Amino acid sequence: SRYVRRLFSTIADRYDLITILLSFGLDRRWKARLAADADPRPGDRALDLACGTGDISFEIAERGARVIGLDITARMIEIARAKRRIGPARAVFLVGDMMSLPFPDSRFDVATVGYGIRNVPTIDIALGEIYRVLTPGGRVLSLDFNRPPNPIIRAVYLAYLTVVGSALGLVLHRDPDTYRYIPESIRRYPGAPGVAAAMRRLGFREVSYSPLLGGLM
Repeated sequence: SRYVRRLFSTIADRYDLITILLSFGLDRRWKARLAADADPRPGDRALDLACGTGDISFEIAERGARVIGLDITARMIEIARAKRRIGPARAVFLVGDMMSLPFPDSRFDVATVGYGIRNVPTIDIALGEIYRVLTPGGRVLSLDFNRPPNPIIRAVYLAYLTVVGSALGLVLHRDPDTYRYIPESIRRYPGAPGVAAAMRRLGFREVSYSPLLGGLM
């Protein structure tokens, strides 16, 4: 948690640019699809975890839900608040840790996570916390990098992320190691099938995943 907080504090001001570049410009489209698939209804209580600078929070709020965006990095929350284009009654941003959510049980109808489950210290604990704060029948949707099962595709994918991430780190932060956390986190990540299996073990029902970008996301 300390590492993630420190790292994302460093990259927060460039975060929107990086997500666009690494997703070939598709990041906003994916987030809009995530919000649409979440199907928030007017009056729903929504929780956007690892909210970053607030893109998914805004998408959910524009569909009528009351949203709390939560991120472990204070600078991300500062940027999200500055970007806020929905009234404070519909989108509120807080600093917090998804490993220990500061909310009572059965509080939210919808939970979303953008590039967050891959970065937590223990995935099962984070998923368990999401399960705890969702109402019965509540739904959670996550957007993240995947871990391709084919070893050749995985090697090429990780090499791409390493080379491009190193170049961006050097140009934007004068440190080529800045974005190497992305391929490193993918190496230890169970991928979409592993996350889905963990969700089923924890009691989630109707669990599925949808490949994007040929299964790389």
